[in-house]
Amino acid sequence: MDEPDREDLLLSDDERMHALNVIGEHYAAGRLDGTEFYDRSEVVASARTLDAIRSAFRGLPGGLPLELVDGHLRKIPVSGITPATRNGDTVASRTASRSPEEELSSLRRRGDLIETLDGAIFGVTLVTFLVLQLIVGWDYAWVVWPSLVLTLSIPRMILRFGDTDEEIYEELKDSEATSRKKRLHEAANRIHELETKQDPEQI
Repeated sequence: MDEPDREDLLLSDDERMHALNVIGEHYAAGRLDGTEFYDRSEVVASARTLDAIRSAFRGLPGGLPLELVDGHLRKIPVSGITPATRNGDTVASRTASRSPEEELSSLRRRGDLIETLDGAIFGVTLVTFLVLQLIVGWDYAWVVWPSLVLTLSIPRMILRFGDTDEEIYEELKDSEATSRKKRLHEAANRIHELETKQDPEQI
């Protein structure tokens, strides 16, 4: 296919709605603020051709959520759009004083790792208990549970993740969940508004 054909390829309502949903996902992930989401979703909703929506996805990972395959447009599935994160700390940045935002980002990463390790440690302890009690038949299999407290504390000591850090981490998770839920709700309302606006039957 010639490039001009690609530029002028007309969008269907389904393809336009797919693009709107992807914009909504990026907004929910925190990559766009309210004004950017409003402006970009308006561009997508009023777009007639593939090229017309290109600017709405400028700077977003994944680019256009539509591609040309054998002369037809194919929707690219939204796979794993996640909140934007900072790159990992370098050795230099760890030795230098970090901003509060960087500290929170580091705490968030350590908290995620702690949660993963907690799950793995608990799983191993449970399996050990069941093997000792049901298969080996050891009457004192329960001793593995008191040792769980010590085992869970080891990753926290290594990562320097204290009680205060854990409280802040839980607050961060709650705050992020609430913020994401709010953005998803706003995105859904905006998409519904644009969908109704574009539907001739609603006029």
